[in-house]
Amino acid sequence: MLDMHTDMAGSAVALATVIALSELRSPQPAEAWLAITENNIGPNAYRPQEIVRALNGTTIQVIHTDAEGRMALADTLALAARARPALMIDYATLTGACVNALTERYSGAFTNRPAFADALLTAGAASGERVWQFPLDADFDSDLTSKLADIMQCAVDGKGDHILAARFLNRFVPETVPWVHLDLSSATRNGGLAHVPTDVTGFGVRFTLQLLLDGRWRTALRRRKEAP
Repeated sequence: MLDMHTDMAGSAVALATVIALSELRSPQPAEAWLAITENNIGPNAYRPQEIVRALNGTTIQVIHTDAEGRMALADTLALAARARPALMIDYATLTGACVNALTERYSGAFTNRPAFADALLTAGAASGERVWQFPLDADFDSDLTSKLADIMQCAVDGKGDHILAARFLNRFVPETVPWVHLDLSSATRNGGLAHVPTDVTGFGVRFTLQLLLDGRWRTALRRRKEAP
């Protein structure tokens, strides 16, 4: 697929964020887990309607082979969560549905901690990398119900795929781990975005630095007595 290499934007943002935190001498420890894989056809490639077992034991009914990003992220989230981080953030150029909802001006934000809403929107406005929070209610799971496996990889009709993708990923994040999912609909934009003049925007690095260094997320956790 042409330009498929741009699907590495999520890992690029994760790596760049850790580098920036290091250069800023941030006192907070941070790790980057990079979900790196090559999207090649081969004899071991999964096919529609096959069942894949994820790292945490969840069985997944494959629906659409181009929804491979969430498959790579599923195992990565499950693996990273074993370290019991105080906060876990993932970045992915995951869905065209998020672009359709927001254009490339905003990126979509999801979180399993409703108390984070203000911190996410504030960090976006302050950094110039705006986000909009989408719902993550449990009843969306009914659209991913599978008769053959624990969960379907995605819905057949594609409605609200950015929300369903977040619900799918939520399956691989323990409830005890505060988690933010960024669907990077702003990863690329013709003519650039705001202060970035290139089509590849690097969206997510400035946002994350603002979020982490501002510290509102910790305040939100303490207020709700959810701090790990």
